[in-house]
Amino acid sequence: MSATTWVPLAGAAHRIAVEVLLHGPLSRAELARRVDLSAGSLTRLTKPLVDHGLLVATEVAPTGSRLGRPSQPLDVVAAAHHFVGVKLTGDHAHGVLATLRAEVVATAGRPLTDHAPDAVADVVAEVVAELVGTGGRPVTAVGVSLGGDVARATDVVRAPFLHWHDAPVPLGGLVHERTGLPVVVANDVTALTASTHWFGEGRGAPTFALVTVGAGVGFGLVAHDRLVAGDGTGTGRIGHHPLSATGPVCDRGHRGCATSLLTIGSLTAQVSVAHRREVSYDEVLDLAQAGDPAAHRVVDDAGVGLGRLVTAAAGFTSAPLVVLGGEGVRLAEVARDAVARGMAVDRDPAAVPPRLALQSPSFTQWARGAAVIAIRTFVLGA
Repeated sequence: MSATTWVPLAGAAHRIAVEVLLHGPLSRAELARRVDLSAGSLTRLTKPLVDHGLLVATEVAPTGSRLGRPSQPLDVVAAAHHFVGVKLTGDHAHGVLATLRAEVVATAGRPLTDHAPDAVADVVAEVVAELVGTGGRPVTAVGVSLGGDVARATDVVRAPFLHWHDAPVPLGGLVHERTGLPVVVANDVTALTASTHWFGEGRGAPTFALVTVGAGVGFGLVAHDRLVAGDGTGTGRIGHHPLSATGPVCDRGHRGCATSLLTIGSLTAQVSVAHRREVSYDEVLDLAQAGDPAAHRVVDDAGVGLGRLVTAAAGFTSAPLVVLGGEGVRLAEVARDAVARGMAVDRDPAAVPPRLALQSPSFTQWARGAAVIAIRTFVLGA
């Protein structure tokens, strides 16, 4: 695979590209107002972007009694660049091919049976190769996300689901060696938060919190229109936030923490014990909806806990919007009433409850987040 030249934009040029990417098409007058540039400066800065195919002038016919030449709003050429996003779990690599506006045009996946760094990089490269070959589209960069801590957007410092604890794994470099493409590595919740901010339920919201439930419990934050990324010292780790004094005990000995109450593994284990057989997550939720006593109790308790976690996330961040995501997010639908009760438990009577938005539980959503990390790096140069 040959690498596309990756030249991140800088200064006013990148501000222009971001505005058009997120809010376009925009007239030149509106764009100049948004980025605080004169018409002449805007023309000078946008010309190379148009010449290189990143921006395009789109004809719009005048409406009503408007006279003169048609305006030519600027828009991005979304298909001019494609990005691969790969989300790694403990047993699978989920991949997507996305345009510059994060529109998913193809998906691919591979089982992950060996957690050795070289083996994982091989699987990621196979996913990338399949997606690059889809329709012969040129690919600008690759984003990889996983549950863990990442340094310098390339090295995985810690990844419990892959059993990487002892030494940093240069995953970005390993994948680059195999693909020849620029590679960015990120924490999966950070990547999903970035995707939600630019292209998802948080678009247009200057401040919002993201809470994910699935194999683990995650937290992401955008404040004043800026992504707040964890620094590896515990920022964003809410898995052991206490939610119930009578809940189950997690593997760390915490009773009623978010991990013990909300994760897929915890819910399935509790209901499996009650039914004396292995029960899947969807079956747990189906049983709860059907009125099964054991499943209903477990799901109701989890719903109340999730509501309390939502209130805590909104209260500590002043976020008017909380987005719920992750592969276990169906819990919020099945336990809707319990979530509402939980949100009311700790909320100050004078506080306005946050607005809730639910994401798709598909792993494609996570992989799209990985692609968006690469898109943001391409556009912002950071």
